[in-house]
Formats: sequence, C-alpha cells, structure tokens
Amino acid sequence: MPINKAVLAAFIKAATRLRPDIKKSYKAQRVVEDLSGKLRLPDPRCRIEDHSATMPDGYEVPLRVFTPLDISFTLASGLEVTEDSRGTILFFHGGGWVNGSVDFYIEACTTMAIKLERRVIAVDYRRAPEHRFPQAPEDCYEVARQLFAGTLISDVEINNCVLAGDSAGGNLAAVVSLMARDRGAFKPRTQILLYPATYNDHSPASRFESVRTNGYDYLLTAQDVADYMELYIRSPEDLTNPYFAPLLASDLSNQPRTLLVSAEYCPLRDEGEAFAQRLSQAGNDVQCYRIIDAIHGYFLYPAVFSLVKDTYALFKHFLDGDALEKENGQAWLEISGTD
Repeated sequence: MPINKAVLAAFIKAATRLRPDIKKSYKAQRVVEDLSGKLRLPDPRCRIEDHSATMPDGYEVPLRVFTPLDISFTLASGLEVTEDSRGTILFFHGGGWVNGSVDFYIEACTTMAIKLERRVIAVDYRRAPEHRFPQAPEDCYEVARQLFAGTLISDVEINNCVLAGDSAGGNLAAVVSLMARDRGAFKPRTQILLYPATYNDHSPASRFESVRTNGYDYLLTAQDVADYMELYIRSPEDLTNPYFAPLLASDLSNQPRTLLVSAEYCPLRDEGEAFAQRLSQAGNDVQCYRIIDAIHGYFLYPAVFSLVKDTYALFKHFLDGDALEKENGQAWLEISGTD
C-alpha cells in the first residue's frame, strides 16, 4: 500500500518536535540503541565475528566482521557454505560521534555485506563526550592503517578495500582519507560517503541553505547537529580543523575515488554536495547523487524500502559498474558540477 506523503511528513514533523535535547538524552539513546541491536535476528547468509585492533595507547577498539556467505545444497554433496566476498568495506557508523555503535548497525552491516558481496568491518571507535575530538578519527585512522598494512586481517586485498560511513561516519571516512594522504602510511583508493557532516556551522547564519530549509522538521535538526558537535569538540579551535570539518581543508587533492550520496530533506545535504564538488575540482574522480524524498538516517530503514534499494543500486554502480535501475521513478538526482 503506498504511503501518503502528507501523512508521513506530518508524522515526522510531530516526532521531531517531541525529540528530547541531545545533550541531556544521549545516554538514554545509547541504551535504546544497544537494546535494539540485541533484538536483531541473525541472517544465515552472513557470518558475524568479533575482532579488535590495538591502538597506540593500548586500548582495544572493538570491531565486528560481517562476511557474506554462499549457501548451496545438492543431493550429491549436501549443504555447502563458502565465503562470497569481492573485497572489504571498512565501515564507520553514524550517530553524531556520540551515539551509534556496531551493535546498533548489525542489520545495516549485514545487509551491506550480502548486497555488495563484500566483507564489512565495522569499527566501534571511542565516542564523545567521554572521548572527544580527535579520538574518533585517530581510532578510525589506526584501524585503517592496520587494515592496509595487512596486520589487521591477513587475507585482505588492499586494492579492493573501501572506506565508507554514514553521517558522522561519513565525516570520519573522509577525514581518514585526508589523514592517510597527509601522513603517507597508506593510500585508500575508494570511499563511499553517505550524507556526511563536512562543515562546522549549522546556525541560521550557515552558508548552506539546507541547514535552514531542512533543519527543523525532519528528525535530525540543525540544533541536534550543533549539540552533537559541542559534545564532540575539545576546544573551540577544533571547529576550524579540517580533520573535524573536511570541507575546510585548503587542499583536497589526491583523495580516493568517491561516491557521495545525500538526502533531499537532510540539513547536511548542501555541505555534503559542496564537499563532492570541491573534491572534483581538486582533480579527484567523484560521483554525487541526491536521494529524493529521503531524510537523514534513511539508510537504517529495512532493506525492502525503495530508498534503500536505490541507494544500493548506486553503490553497485559505483563499485562494480552495474547498470542503474531505479526502484520508483525519479528516486535520485545526479548532482552536476562534480565531473
């Protein structure tokens, strides 16, 4: 049965008005997210294993590895289960650097592994406000460094490794790519950024119109983004650090081949698309698409939703060259000025 858009918009608007203050409620939100993660049913098409990476300070960053499986049955040989992986995705979850966890993203990462036929390594980086900037990007960078060095998982083909993340995780993926270039220890070839945070100002005076048009009635508000950033930074000087807001980087050359996907009704839409444009202008290979009718966080919807299906179509087109087939009409808009 088709969803009445007017009714859905009214529901989202009402839910947005009822959301509690981020700075007061983030601990309660963590409890709810952790509980929801434990209620997920396992999928036999994906093997899930726990792993860890040792940080320079001795802390063990938890990782969760999702390996897609090919299951077949014949009378002659019985049930056969083999790994079915075309590469590795190092995934950084969203949640404003404060919420989110690998537990909360179990379903999303399982779906990603199965649909993209790639092993997914999800990183449970240290979160703010207990661990403020730059702890999260440093954790993510070190996990990536070990992955590309072949010391994290032995059978990884580094040419088939993809950095990916949504929201704050998209920010972290972009920042890890900048760090990798600046420090010279490894060179990611590909990254996928899903409605990433790339800028430092989400006040009414922001240079980006989507902060004003989408910052009030679509679940994630501009004030939420500002509150998350306040919990994340250690000092006001962090706001101008390109490892906090990658759009502020003076040099965006020598970055990975990039797919950036924005959401039409997301307050971060314009800054993400501006980042894609800056990457393209710096000589990088960039594709940028806007998902029509989508709000921030839609990627966590069940995989049967057309918005999620179309996003995976874009991922497969970008990674494997598959033809683009939309689920329902004009489901995305290709953003010009990025080629």
